[in-house]
Amino acid sequence: MYDLVTFGEAMIRLSPPNFHKLEQAQSFDVNPGGAELNVAVGATRLGLKSAWVSKLPKNGLGYLIRHRAQQFGVDCSHIVWSDKGRAGIYFVEFGSSPRASSVLYDRSNSAISMVQPGEIDWGKIFTGSKHFHLSGITPALSASAAEVTVEALKASKKAGCTVSYDLNYRKKLWSPADAKRIQEPMMEDIDILITTEEDTNVVFGIKEKDYEAVAEKLAKTFKFKIVAITLREDLSVWRNNWTAIAYHEGKIIRDRKYEVEIVDRVGAGDSFTAGFLYGWLKLKDVEKGVQYGNAFAALKHTIPGDFNWCTLEEVEAQLKGAGLRISR
Repeated sequence: MYDLVTFGEAMIRLSPPNFHKLEQAQSFDVNPGGAELNVAVGATRLGLKSAWVSKLPKNGLGYLIRHRAQQFGVDCSHIVWSDKGRAGIYFVEFGSSPRASSVLYDRSNSAISMVQPGEIDWGKIFTGSKHFHLSGITPALSASAAEVTVEALKASKKAGCTVSYDLNYRKKLWSPADAKRIQEPMMEDIDILITTEEDTNVVFGIKEKDYEAVAEKLAKTFKFKIVAITLREDLSVWRNNWTAIAYHEGKIIRDRKYEVEIVDRVGAGDSFTAGFLYGWLKLKDVEKGVQYGNAFAALKHTIPGDFNWCTLEEVEAQLKGAGLRISR
């Protein structure tokens, strides 16, 4: 049915314009976003048939999130609508060196945190589908959300789907000990782990001499088919170096380093996941996955909001060495 199914929370993002601090704000830019929805949007943008599963409040904010996702062609027909709970909100305050950007969450009692086992027809969703993606944010939302995450994982494997998981540790949601206790048993159902070295160390206590060794240790410890690690070097608040690596069948796959001038870095890791899954699912090539993911993520830094509006053609132009001169 679908090339890709994702499951998780989406929130309303409010950002004061013109580098204002929150206490200065008189207006906000409004954008929906959330890790798994960002991946579904990016994958759809690149040409995969994607569905996003979640639970949303039956009100204008819930409808706003759905409508924005549907603009990209993401299938939202499996959303559970609720009279209880709310849409989570988060605020992004953009800084400039030496003041870092910051995020403030207001997501308690969200509808998705109240999701219950048996509420979602996973058998129907995964029938004929190829791949399932989720992240460590979802089981961190509540005990019941963690139960549904496990339920979804088991159903996806029963249906024959491959599974990717972005560790995506959020310290404001749970402790490292809880993150390890709840997620470690899930890893037996994961084919592809996507992470950063920092998250791996916090959650699993794995720290090696370099990123390549971390990827290899993860693969051997949890029997992952593929481990991908995104690498960011902060040169300033608005200028970063970005790249990624993957470990597959005993080999490290590397790609070029992008120097990015940042418009908005939120969602870049999700864009890497979307691009990687495109290369892996559509082109059947892990190396292509790293290259497409890396380029798609680099381009995301130039787009406001959580969603990546770039096209497959723009990604492939980067892979061919697109220049910086104006396109006329």
